[in-house]
Amino acid sequence: MQATATVLVYSDDAGTREQVRLATGRRPAQDAPLVEFLECATPAAVLKELDRGGVDVCVLDGEAVPMGGMGLCRQIKDEVFRCPPVLLLIGRPQDAWLATWSRADAAVTLPVEPVEFASTLTALLRKSMPVTA
Repeated sequence: MQATATVLVYSDDAGTREQVRLATGRRPAQDAPLVEFLECATPAAVLKELDRGGVDVCVLDGEAVPMGGMGLCRQIKDEVFRCPPVLLLIGRPQDAWLATWSRADAAVTLPVEPVEFASTLTALLRKSMPVTA
């Protein structure tokens, strides 16, 4: 894997973005790359960052306002060429079917449980990032 991964975190709630940062730490697993965060509080900011490129994984808050992460996920999966994998934060386990509808690559429930989140994020990073010698 490359030395650094860029993780975009979308939520209108600064507390949720902080939960993601704290659960990830500098490196979500021993064999995972270091993580740099791009924090976005609006859907427009997410689209701007994805257009710029260089995002390895997106973490989208399904409970965000005014546009939830599920709708945003479905939009970027349709509109962004080579869309990075998406980890969706959902309000309750019963919402997993909505995560499937949105075409998210994975989903975890809020509040963020650090071990589950780091494990899921690491799996998406492994899937999206090239292995380097």
